[in-house]
Amino acid sequence: MSDSVGIVGGRYRLVRTIGRGGMGTVWQAHDEVLGRDVAVKEVLPPPDLTGPERDLFTVRTFREARAAGRVAHPCVAAVYDVLEEHGHPWIVMQLVRSRTLGELVRENGPMRPAEAANVGLQLLEALRAAHAAGVLHRDVKPDNVLLTDDGRAVLTDFGIATTEDEAPVTRTGILIGTPAFMAPERAAGGPAETASDLWSLGVTLYVAVEGHSPFHRSNALATLGAVMHAEPAPLSRAGVLGPVLLGLLRKNPADRMTVDEAEQRLTAIIRGIGPEPTGPVPIAEVTGGDAAAIAPAARTLPGRRRQPLLALGLGALVTALVTGGAAWWSHRPPETSGPPAVVHTPQQTATVSGPPPSTGSKDGDGREAGDPPGRSDARRDDSPPAAYETSRPDRDPGPDRRAQRRADPTPEERPTRSAAPTRSAEPEPEPEPEPEPDEDEPGEVEPSRGGGAQAEHWHAWE
Repeated sequence: MSDSVGIVGGRYRLVRTIGRGGMGTVWQAHDEVLGRDVAVKEVLPPPDLTGPERDLFTVRTFREARAAGRVAHPCVAAVYDVLEEHGHPWIVMQLVRSRTLGELVRENGPMRPAEAANVGLQLLEALRAAHAAGVLHRDVKPDNVLLTDDGRAVLTDFGIATTEDEAPVTRTGILIGTPAFMAPERAAGGPAETASDLWSLGVTLYVAVEGHSPFHRSNALATLGAVMHAEPAPLSRAGVLGPVLLGLLRKNPADRMTVDEAEQRLTAIIRGIGPEPTGPVPIAEVTGGDAAAIAPAARTLPGRRRQPLLALGLGALVTALVTGGAAWWSHRPPETSGPPAVVHTPQQTATVSGPPPSTGSKDGDGREAGDPPGRSDARRDDSPPAAYETSRPDRDPGPDRRAQRRADPTPEERPTRSAAPTRSAEPEPEPEPEPEPDEDEPGEVEPSRGGGAQAEHWHAWE
Protein backbone atom coordinates (compact mmCIF):
# COMPACT_ATOMS: atom_id res chain seq x y z
CA MET A 1 0.00 0.00 0.00
CA SER A 2 1.40 3.42 -0.94
CA ASP A 3 0.52 6.95 0.05
CA SER A 4 -1.06 7.53 -3.39
CA VAL A 5 -4.02 5.32 -2.56
CA GLY A 6 -5.85 8.30 -1.13
CA ILE A 7 -9.14 7.40 0.54
CA VAL A 8 -10.20 4.12 2.18
CA GLY A 9 -13.81 3.26 2.73
CA GLY A 10 -14.92 6.40 0.95
CA ARG A 11 -14.20 8.65 3.97
CA TYR A 12 -10.75 8.02 5.52
CA ARG A 13 -7.99 9.90 3.74
CA LEU A 14 -4.57 8.38 4.43
CA VAL A 15 -2.01 10.99 5.47
CA ARG A 16 1.21 9.21 6.47
CA THR A 17 2.57 5.97 7.89
CA ILE A 18 3.06 6.04 11.67
CA GLY A 19 3.94 2.40 12.35
CA ARG A 20 4.63 -1.02 10.93
CA GLY A 21 4.46 -4.50 12.42
CA GLY A 22 4.12 -8.17 11.68
CA MET A 23 0.36 -7.85 11.40
CA GLY A 24 0.24 -4.80 9.12
CA THR A 25 0.76 -1.05 8.80
CA VAL A 26 -0.73 1.80 10.83
CA TRP A 27 -1.64 5.04 9.09
CA GLN A 28 -2.55 8.46 10.23
CA ALA A 29 -5.74 9.39 8.41
CA HIS A 30 -8.43 12.05 8.38
CA ASP A 31 -12.11 11.24 8.62
CA GLU A 32 -13.72 13.35 5.87
CA VAL A 33 -17.22 12.81 7.30
CA LEU A 34 -16.63 13.72 10.95
CA GLY A 35 -13.67 16.01 10.33
CA ARG A 36 -11.25 14.38 12.80
CA ASP A 37 -7.92 12.59 12.63
CA VAL A 38 -7.94 8.87 13.17
CA ALA A 39 -5.55 5.92 13.07
CA VAL A 40 -6.22 3.30 10.43
CA LYS A 41 -4.59 -0.12 10.65
CA GLU A 42 -4.16 -2.03 7.42
CA VAL A 43 -4.32 -5.70 8.45
CA LEU A 44 -2.24 -7.75 6.01
CA PRO A 45 -2.71 -11.55 5.92
CA PRO A 46 0.35 -13.83 5.83
CA PRO A 47 1.51 -14.25 2.22
CA ASP A 48 1.34 -18.07 2.27
CA LEU A 49 -2.41 -18.29 2.92
CA THR A 50 -4.64 -19.92 0.37
CA GLY A 51 -7.91 -18.45 -0.81
CA PRO A 52 -10.13 -20.11 1.80
CA GLU A 53 -7.60 -19.33 4.51
CA ARG A 54 -7.60 -15.66 3.55
CA ASP A 55 -11.38 -15.65 3.89
CA LEU A 56 -11.09 -17.14 7.37
CA PHE A 57 -8.46 -14.53 8.21
CA THR A 58 -10.85 -11.76 7.24
CA VAL A 59 -13.64 -13.27 9.33
CA ARG A 60 -11.35 -13.46 12.35
CA THR A 61 -10.22 -9.85 11.93
CA PHE A 62 -13.82 -8.62 11.91
CA ARG A 63 -14.56 -10.60 15.03
CA GLU A 64 -11.55 -9.11 16.80
CA ALA A 65 -12.48 -5.59 15.75
CA ARG A 66 -15.97 -6.03 17.12
CA ALA A 67 -14.51 -7.38 20.37
CA ALA A 68 -12.21 -4.39 20.74
CA GLY A 69 -15.12 -2.04 20.04
CA ARG A 70 -16.81 -3.35 23.21
CA VAL A 71 -14.08 -1.88 25.44
CA ALA A 72 -14.55 1.72 26.55
CA HIS A 73 -11.81 3.10 28.83
CA PRO A 74 -9.52 6.17 28.76
CA CYS A 75 -6.47 3.87 28.72
CA VAL A 76 -7.73 1.92 25.71
CA ALA A 77 -7.56 3.22 22.14
CA ALA A 78 -11.16 3.10 20.99
CA VAL A 79 -12.16 1.25 17.80
CA TYR A 80 -14.41 3.32 15.57
CA ASP A 81 -14.93 1.23 12.44
CA VAL A 82 -13.89 -1.89 10.53
CA LEU A 83 -14.12 -2.42 6.77
CA GLU A 84 -12.73 -4.51 3.94
CA GLU A 85 -11.05 -2.96 0.95
CA HIS A 86 -8.42 -4.09 -1.58
CA GLY A 87 -8.90 -7.67 -0.41
CA HIS A 88 -8.01 -7.27 3.26
CA PRO A 89 -9.48 -5.72 6.41
CA TRP A 90 -8.95 -2.17 7.74
CA ILE A 91 -9.54 -1.12 11.34
CA VAL A 92 -10.23 2.53 12.18
CA MET A 93 -9.14 3.53 15.69
CA GLN A 94 -8.64 6.54 17.93
CA LEU A 95 -5.51 8.50 17.08
CA VAL A 96 -3.35 9.13 20.15
CA ARG A 97 -0.57 11.63 19.55
CA SER A 98 2.30 10.01 21.39
CA ARG A 99 5.24 7.72 21.05
CA THR A 100 5.40 4.11 22.07
CA LEU A 101 6.99 2.73 25.21
CA GLY A 102 9.33 0.68 23.03
CA GLU A 103 10.64 3.81 21.30
CA LEU A 104 11.16 5.54 24.64
CA VAL A 105 13.25 2.69 26.04
CA ARG A 106 15.30 2.31 22.86
CA GLU A 107 16.03 6.02 22.68
CA ASN A 108 16.29 7.09 26.33
CA GLY A 109 17.13 3.89 28.14
CA PRO A 110 15.29 2.17 31.03
CA MET A 111 12.71 4.01 33.10
CA ARG A 112 12.81 4.56 36.84
CA PRO A 113 10.80 2.00 38.88
CA ALA A 114 8.22 4.58 40.00
CA GLU A 115 7.63 5.75 36.40
CA ALA A 116 7.27 2.18 35.18
CA ALA A 117 4.86 1.48 38.04
CA ASN A 118 2.70 4.42 36.90
CA VAL A 119 2.60 3.05 33.35
CA GLY A 120 1.88 -0.45 34.61
CA LEU A 121 -1.03 0.71 36.77
CA GLN A 122 -2.72 2.39 33.80
CA LEU A 123 -2.21 -0.66 31.60
CA LEU A 124 -3.63 -2.80 34.39
CA GLU A 125 -6.76 -0.64 34.42
CA ALA A 126 -7.06 -1.04 30.65
CA LEU A 127 -6.80 -4.82 30.91
CA ARG A 128 -9.33 -4.88 33.72
CA ALA A 129 -11.83 -3.04 31.51
CA ALA A 130 -11.13 -5.35 28.55
CA HIS A 131 -11.47 -8.52 30.64
CA ALA A 132 -14.70 -7.22 32.17
CA ALA A 133 -16.06 -6.95 28.61
CA GLY A 134 -14.89 -10.49 27.88
CA VAL A 135 -12.03 -9.36 25.60
CA LEU A 136 -8.46 -10.68 25.65
CA HIS A 137 -5.74 -8.53 24.07
CA ARG A 138 -3.21 -11.37 23.40
CA ASP A 139 -0.39 -9.01 22.29
CA VAL A 140 0.52 -6.64 25.14
CA LYS A 141 4.05 -5.34 24.48
CA PRO A 142 5.96 -2.04 24.64
CA ASP A 143 5.28 -1.15 21.00
CA ASN A 144 1.53 -1.39 21.67
CA VAL A 145 1.70 1.02 24.63
CA LEU A 146 1.31 4.69 23.74
CA LEU A 147 2.69 7.39 26.05
CA THR A 148 1.24 10.85 25.70
CA ASP A 149 2.87 14.13 26.62
CA ASP A 150 0.59 14.53 29.63
CA GLY A 151 1.74 11.19 31.14
CA ARG A 152 -1.15 9.05 30.00
CA ALA A 153 -0.53 5.43 28.93
CA VAL A 154 -2.88 3.97 26.33
CA LEU A 155 -3.10 0.32 25.28
CA THR A 156 -3.67 0.08 21.57
CA ASP A 157 -3.67 -2.40 18.68
CA PHE A 158 -6.44 -4.79 19.62
CA GLY A 159 -5.95 -6.14 16.10
CA ILE A 160 -5.55 -9.74 17.32
CA ALA A 161 -7.87 -9.45 20.29
CA THR A 162 -10.54 -12.07 20.76
CA THR A 163 -13.45 -12.78 23.02
CA GLU A 164 -13.36 -15.55 25.57
CA ASP A 165 -16.51 -17.21 24.17
CA GLU A 166 -15.54 -17.23 20.50
CA ALA A 167 -13.91 -20.24 18.89
CA PRO A 168 -10.54 -19.57 17.23
CA VAL A 169 -10.48 -19.61 13.45
CA THR A 170 -6.72 -19.40 12.95
CA ARG A 171 -4.87 -22.08 10.99
CA THR A 172 -3.50 -25.06 12.84
CA GLY A 173 0.14 -24.55 13.85
CA ILE A 174 0.07 -20.73 13.78
CA LEU A 175 0.58 -18.78 17.02
CA ILE A 176 -0.80 -15.26 17.01
CA GLY A 177 1.31 -12.79 18.94
CA THR A 178 4.90 -11.79 19.63
CA PRO A 179 6.95 -14.79 20.90
CA ALA A 180 9.05 -12.84 23.46
CA PHE A 181 5.88 -11.51 25.13
CA MET A 182 3.70 -14.60 24.77
CA ALA A 183 2.60 -16.42 27.94
CA PRO A 184 3.97 -19.96 28.56
CA GLU A 185 0.54 -21.57 28.32
CA ARG A 186 0.03 -20.03 24.89
CA ALA A 187 3.55 -20.94 23.77
CA ALA A 188 2.74 -24.55 24.69
CA GLY A 189 -0.31 -24.45 22.39
CA GLY A 190 -2.95 -23.78 25.04
CA PRO A 191 -5.74 -21.22 24.81
CA ALA A 192 -5.36 -17.63 25.96
CA GLU A 193 -6.84 -16.52 29.28
CA THR A 194 -6.88 -13.42 31.42
CA ALA A 195 -3.65 -14.50 33.17
CA SER A 196 -1.96 -14.60 29.74
CA ASP A 197 -2.39 -10.83 29.34
CA LEU A 198 -0.96 -10.33 32.86
CA TRP A 199 2.15 -12.30 31.88
CA SER A 200 2.61 -10.05 28.82
CA LEU A 201 2.20 -7.02 31.08
CA GLY A 202 4.94 -8.35 33.34
CA VAL A 203 7.35 -8.77 30.41
CA THR A 204 6.47 -5.26 29.19
CA LEU A 205 7.30 -3.73 32.58
CA TYR A 206 10.48 -5.80 32.75
CA VAL A 207 11.62 -4.23 29.49
CA ALA A 208 10.65 -0.78 30.78
CA VAL A 209 12.93 -0.91 33.88
CA GLU A 210 15.68 -3.32 32.74
CA GLY A 211 15.98 -2.17 29.12
CA HIS A 212 15.82 -5.64 27.51
CA SER A 213 13.49 -8.60 27.12
CA PRO A 214 14.00 -11.44 29.64
CA PHE A 215 13.22 -14.20 27.12
CA HIS A 216 14.30 -12.89 23.70
CA ARG A 217 16.63 -15.28 21.86
CA SER A 218 18.18 -15.46 18.41
CA ASN A 219 15.15 -17.10 16.77
CA ALA A 220 11.46 -17.65 17.43
CA LEU A 221 11.75 -21.30 18.49
CA ALA A 222 14.52 -20.57 20.99
CA THR A 223 12.49 -17.66 22.31
CA LEU A 224 9.40 -19.83 22.83
CA GLY A 225 11.57 -22.43 24.59
CA ALA A 226 12.92 -19.76 26.95
CA VAL A 227 9.39 -18.55 27.64
CA MET A 228 8.27 -22.03 28.67
CA HIS A 229 11.34 -23.23 30.58
CA ALA A 230 13.86 -20.46 31.37
CA GLU A 231 13.72 -18.13 34.33
CA PRO A 232 14.08 -14.39 33.71
CA ALA A 233 17.51 -12.87 34.13
CA PRO A 234 18.19 -11.45 37.63
CA LEU A 235 16.80 -7.97 38.19
CA SER A 236 19.34 -5.17 38.50
CA ARG A 237 17.29 -1.97 38.10
CA ALA A 238 13.76 -2.92 39.13
CA GLY A 239 14.11 -2.00 42.81
CA VAL A 240 10.73 -1.89 44.53
CA LEU A 241 9.07 -3.06 41.32
CA GLY A 242 10.86 -6.41 41.51
CA PRO A 243 8.22 -8.34 43.54
CA VAL A 244 5.52 -7.28 41.07
CA LEU A 245 7.54 -8.43 38.07
CA LEU A 246 8.36 -11.79 39.63
CA GLY A 247 4.71 -12.25 40.62
CA LEU A 248 3.48 -11.57 37.08
CA LEU A 249 6.13 -13.84 35.51
CA ARG A 250 5.20 -17.07 37.27
CA LYS A 251 5.02 -19.92 34.79
CA ASN A 252 1.83 -21.46 36.22
CA PRO A 253 -1.20 -19.24 35.47
CA ALA A 254 -2.85 -20.38 38.72
CA ASP A 255 0.12 -19.04 40.73
CA ARG A 256 0.42 -15.79 38.79
CA MET A 257 -0.30 -12.49 40.51
CA THR A 258 -3.89 -11.37 40.10
CA VAL A 259 -5.14 -8.02 38.82
CA ASP A 260 -6.22 -6.88 42.30
CA GLU A 261 -2.93 -7.78 43.95
CA ALA A 262 -0.87 -6.17 41.20
CA GLU A 263 -2.99 -3.02 41.38
CA GLN A 264 -2.52 -2.80 45.15
CA ARG A 265 1.24 -3.19 44.92
CA LEU A 266 1.68 -0.74 42.06
CA THR A 267 -0.44 1.86 43.87
CA ALA A 268 1.75 1.51 46.97
CA ILE A 269 4.91 2.00 44.89
CA ILE A 270 3.53 5.16 43.26
CA ARG A 271 2.63 6.58 46.69
CA GLY A 272 6.11 5.87 47.96
CA ILE A 273 5.13 3.16 50.42
CA GLY A 274 6.29 0.19 48.39
CA PRO A 275 8.23 -2.71 49.93
CA GLU A 276 11.98 -2.55 50.36
CA PRO A 277 13.89 -3.80 47.32
CA THR A 278 15.16 -7.35 47.51
CA GLY A 279 18.94 -7.68 47.83
CA PRO A 280 21.86 -8.42 50.18
CA VAL A 281 21.92 -6.35 53.35
CA PRO A 282 25.28 -5.81 55.15
CA ILE A 283 25.06 -6.59 58.86
CA ALA A 284 27.60 -4.99 61.22
CA GLU A 285 28.71 -6.74 64.39
CA VAL A 286 26.73 -5.49 67.38
CA THR A 287 28.26 -5.57 70.85
CA GLY A 288 27.74 -4.03 74.26
CA GLY A 289 25.06 -1.42 74.71
CA ASP A 290 24.07 -1.44 71.04
CA ALA A 291 22.85 -5.01 71.37
CA ALA A 292 20.70 -4.04 74.37
CA ALA A 293 19.22 -1.15 72.39
CA ILE A 294 18.42 -3.36 69.41
CA ALA A 295 16.85 -6.15 71.48
CA PRO A 296 13.51 -4.32 72.12
CA ALA A 297 13.21 -3.53 68.42
CA ALA A 298 13.85 -7.14 67.53
CA ARG A 299 10.95 -8.17 69.70
CA THR A 300 8.59 -5.89 67.75
CA LEU A 301 7.57 -8.26 64.99
CA PRO A 302 4.57 -8.23 62.67
CA GLY A 303 1.50 -9.98 63.99
CA ARG A 304 1.77 -12.93 61.63
CA ARG A 305 5.37 -13.67 62.68
CA ARG A 306 4.88 -12.97 66.38
CA GLN A 307 2.38 -15.79 66.90
CA PRO A 308 4.70 -18.66 65.81
CA LEU A 309 7.54 -17.24 67.91
CA LEU A 310 5.27 -16.90 70.93
CA ALA A 311 4.06 -20.47 70.55
CA LEU A 312 7.66 -21.66 70.23
CA GLY A 313 8.65 -19.80 73.39
CA LEU A 314 5.73 -21.21 75.36
CA GLY A 315 6.57 -24.72 74.18
CA ALA A 316 10.18 -24.32 75.31
CA LEU A 317 9.03 -22.99 78.70
CA VAL A 318 6.66 -25.91 79.27
CA THR A 319 9.38 -28.37 78.28
CA ALA A 320 11.83 -26.78 80.73
CA LEU A 321 9.28 -26.89 83.56
CA VAL A 322 8.43 -30.54 82.95
CA THR A 323 12.10 -31.55 82.69
CA GLY A 324 13.08 -29.59 85.80
CA GLY A 325 10.16 -31.01 87.79
CA ALA A 326 11.06 -34.56 86.82
CA ALA A 327 14.70 -34.01 87.79
CA TRP A 328 13.70 -32.54 91.18
CA TRP A 329 11.28 -35.38 91.87
CA SER A 330 13.88 -38.04 91.13
CA HIS A 331 16.52 -36.32 93.33
CA ARG A 332 14.26 -34.99 96.09
CA PRO A 333 15.48 -35.56 99.73
CA PRO A 334 13.86 -38.53 101.56
CA GLU A 335 11.03 -37.71 103.88
CA THR A 336 11.72 -38.18 107.61
CA SER A 337 9.24 -39.13 110.31
CA GLY A 338 9.42 -38.99 114.03
CA PRO A 339 11.86 -36.95 116.12
CA PRO A 340 14.93 -35.73 114.18
CA ALA A 341 17.37 -37.19 116.73
CA VAL A 342 16.06 -40.78 116.41
CA VAL A 343 17.29 -43.01 113.59
CA HIS A 344 14.69 -45.67 112.77
CA THR A 345 15.78 -48.87 111.12
CA PRO A 346 13.81 -52.11 110.62
CA GLN A 347 15.97 -53.80 113.23
CA GLN A 348 16.50 -51.31 116.02
CA THR A 349 16.14 -47.80 117.33
CA ALA A 350 19.12 -45.78 118.50
CA THR A 351 19.28 -42.59 120.54
CA VAL A 352 22.04 -40.11 121.08
CA SER A 353 22.91 -41.43 124.54
CA GLY A 354 26.23 -43.10 125.12
CA PRO A 355 26.97 -46.74 124.44
CA PRO A 356 25.09 -49.16 126.66
CA PRO A 357 27.00 -51.18 129.17
CA SER A 358 26.97 -54.85 128.56
CA THR A 359 26.55 -57.27 131.45
CA GLY A 360 27.70 -60.13 129.34
CA SER A 361 24.91 -62.37 130.56
CA LYS A 362 22.15 -63.73 128.36
CA ASP A 363 19.00 -65.56 129.22
CA GLY A 364 17.91 -68.84 127.86
CA ASP A 365 16.59 -67.38 124.62
CA GLY A 366 19.89 -65.76 123.73
CA ARG A 367 18.84 -62.25 124.77
CA GLU A 368 20.80 -60.05 127.09
CA ALA A 369 19.39 -59.54 130.47
CA GLY A 370 18.34 -55.96 129.71
CA ASP A 371 16.44 -56.70 126.50
CA PRO A 372 12.73 -56.01 126.69
CA PRO A 373 10.39 -58.95 126.62
CA GLY A 374 8.69 -59.80 123.38
CA ARG A 375 11.75 -59.19 121.19
CA SER A 376 13.02 -62.33 119.54
CA ASP A 377 16.02 -63.19 117.48
CA ALA A 378 13.78 -63.35 114.43
CA ARG A 379 13.84 -59.56 114.39
CA ARG A 380 17.59 -59.47 114.41
CA ASP A 381 19.86 -59.64 111.41
CA ASP A 382 23.47 -58.98 110.49
CA SER A 383 22.92 -55.41 109.25
CA PRO A 384 25.47 -52.78 110.31
CA PRO A 385 24.91 -50.92 113.53
CA ALA A 386 22.63 -47.93 113.41
CA ALA A 387 24.29 -44.55 113.13
CA TYR A 388 24.08 -42.24 116.11
CA GLU A 389 22.92 -38.67 115.85
CA THR A 390 25.52 -36.15 116.88
CA SER A 391 24.23 -33.79 119.48
CA ARG A 392 24.48 -30.05 119.11
CA PRO A 393 27.78 -28.87 120.60
CA ASP A 394 26.56 -25.34 121.22
CA ARG A 395 24.42 -26.33 124.16
CA ASP A 396 26.12 -27.55 127.38
CA PRO A 397 23.95 -29.86 129.49
CA GLY A 398 25.68 -28.73 132.66
CA PRO A 399 27.94 -30.55 135.10
CA ASP A 400 25.15 -31.88 137.30
CA ARG A 401 23.36 -33.46 134.39
CA ARG A 402 26.55 -34.99 132.99
CA ALA A 403 27.46 -36.42 136.41
CA GLN A 404 24.04 -37.93 136.78
CA ARG A 405 24.24 -39.57 133.31
CA ARG A 406 27.67 -41.01 134.04
CA ALA A 407 26.11 -43.08 136.83
CA ASP A 408 25.06 -46.60 136.13
CA PRO A 409 21.74 -46.69 134.32
CA THR A 410 18.80 -48.23 136.03
CA PRO A 411 17.27 -51.42 134.64
CA GLU A 412 14.37 -49.42 133.21
CA GLU A 413 16.72 -47.17 131.22
CA ARG A 414 18.69 -49.99 129.60
CA PRO A 415 16.14 -51.02 126.92
CA THR A 416 16.18 -47.54 125.28
CA ARG A 417 19.86 -47.89 124.42
CA SER A 418 19.86 -51.02 122.33
CA ALA A 419 23.07 -52.22 120.86
CA ALA A 420 23.49 -53.80 117.51
CA PRO A 421 23.43 -57.58 117.48
CA THR A 422 26.78 -59.12 118.11
CA ARG A 423 28.40 -61.62 115.87
CA SER A 424 30.19 -64.69 117.08
CA ALA A 425 33.02 -64.37 114.61
CA GLU A 426 34.00 -60.74 115.20
CA PRO A 427 33.31 -58.43 118.12
CA GLU A 428 31.13 -55.39 117.72
CA PRO A 429 33.11 -52.14 117.66
CA GLU A 430 31.89 -49.72 120.24
CA PRO A 431 31.12 -46.20 118.97
CA GLU A 432 32.95 -43.29 120.42
CA PRO A 433 31.00 -41.47 123.09
CA GLU A 434 29.36 -38.26 121.90
CA PRO A 435 28.61 -35.17 124.00
CA GLU A 436 25.35 -35.56 125.88
CA PRO A 437 22.55 -33.24 124.74
CA ASP A 438 20.39 -31.29 127.08
CA GLU A 439 17.24 -32.87 128.39
CA ASP A 440 15.24 -30.39 126.36
CA GLU A 441 17.15 -31.13 123.15
CA PRO A 442 14.74 -32.24 120.38
CA GLY A 443 14.86 -35.92 119.65
CA GLU A 444 15.82 -37.30 123.07
CA VAL A 445 13.39 -39.89 124.36
CA GLU A 446 13.04 -40.07 128.11
CA PRO A 447 12.66 -43.67 129.16
CA SER A 448 9.54 -44.41 131.03
CA ARG A 449 9.38 -46.21 134.31
CA GLY A 450 7.92 -49.62 134.57
CA GLY A 451 8.09 -52.73 132.45
CA GLY A 452 4.65 -52.33 130.85
CA ALA A 453 5.27 -48.83 129.59
CA GLN A 454 8.69 -49.88 128.39
CA ALA A 455 7.19 -52.73 126.31
CA GLU A 456 4.71 -50.34 124.72
CA HIS A 457 7.55 -48.00 123.86
CA TRP A 458 9.43 -50.75 122.03
CA HIS A 459 6.42 -51.92 120.09
CA ALA A 460 5.62 -48.39 118.95
CA TRP A 461 9.07 -47.86 117.46
CA GLU A 462 9.40 -51.37 116.10
